[in-house]
Amino acid sequence: MSATEIDFYELLGVSRDADGGTIKSAYRKLAMKHHPDRNPGCADSEAKFKAISVAYDCLKDPQKRAAYDRYGMEAFQQGMGGGAGQQGFGDIGDIFETIFGQAFGGGAQRGPRRGADLRYDMQVTLEEAFHGKDTQVEIEVSKQCDDCHGSGARPGTRARACNLCQGHGKVRAKQGFFVVERPCPNCHGRGEVITDPCRTCRGEGRVDTPQTLDVEIPPGVDTGTRIRLSGKGEAGPQGAPPGDLYIFVHIAPHAIFQREGTTLATRVPISFTQAALGGEIEILDLSGEAVSLSIPAGIQSGKQLRHRGAGMPVLQGRGRGDLVVEIAVETPTKLTKEQRALLEQFRETETGDECPESRGFFEKLKTVLGA
Repeated sequence: MSATEIDFYELLGVSRDADGGTIKSAYRKLAMKHHPDRNPGCADSEAKFKAISVAYDCLKDPQKRAAYDRYGMEAFQQGMGGGAGQQGFGDIGDIFETIFGQAFGGGAQRGPRRGADLRYDMQVTLEEAFHGKDTQVEIEVSKQCDDCHGSGARPGTRARACNLCQGHGKVRAKQGFFVVERPCPNCHGRGEVITDPCRTCRGEGRVDTPQTLDVEIPPGVDTGTRIRLSGKGEAGPQGAPPGDLYIFVHIAPHAIFQREGTTLATRVPISFTQAALGGEIEILDLSGEAVSLSIPAGIQSGKQLRHRGAGMPVLQGRGRGDLVVEIAVETPTKLTKEQRALLEQFRETETGDECPESRGFFEKLKTVLGA
């Protein structure tokens, strides 16, 4: 909805023969009422404050007021041939364009609008997100009708100007002291109507057609990444430009790795002897390369080891994130007689200092419970 004609006198609540003092007093009262400081966060009050300020700016100036009284809103539309336009009417028109959406009587969009944007959800594996891939998607989308070349009219005919809006695509209606514009209900804002529609597309200028599109998935994509295919969306009606197709990426769960941004994380079990004595382990990253990790002696379950540059690629950038490995110390469940005997021997020689964390816990428990 666009404001196209506004009576400055009605806006300020004064008569057309009001003197400068009356106009100034009326403006001050309204300005105090609708000032943004008194109505914080109220967009309606802010718009009214701007509107009455523009009206007062015009009526307080004798030259601007005389031009407005003589020409009305034409002073805004045409700039008064450079005369009144030099008095700042162009600036006032810009302000009302900001407040009400468009300048007085000008710039309303005519004709068919561009086609709708489309969405396609694609699931890719973590390996595919790591390496990137070229793939194809099959969709059914509206394309321009070949028979009428998108016009919607039967070949050999053409659309005619709408009789209701005279080809403007909009009609006016008065609401209070505003004259508002709406899209023409007969031609739906197009400014023209088709009396003899194309039989193939039934006047739409487009038909649903299956398509196979090539899509490049770059390395480093993540869930939520959007890939835009310009002009591959739905065709606009009556020959209007097509919209765009957006590919929304979703990363499938992985059996080994979890992802957080460019960081890959996994949980690696090690034997309790590895944990006690330390050593080296190797795991494969998503590129298939072996990553060597040094296990410090006495490592505990839950400890995380980080390997720089072994994570996911940076999308549209350089380098890779990190690989984080969480250690899980595994207790053996099957022991040979020899192994059991060695563990029994170890237990007999334990002093409690070998596992300070567990010893400290039980001592703390006794202190808390007063045992």
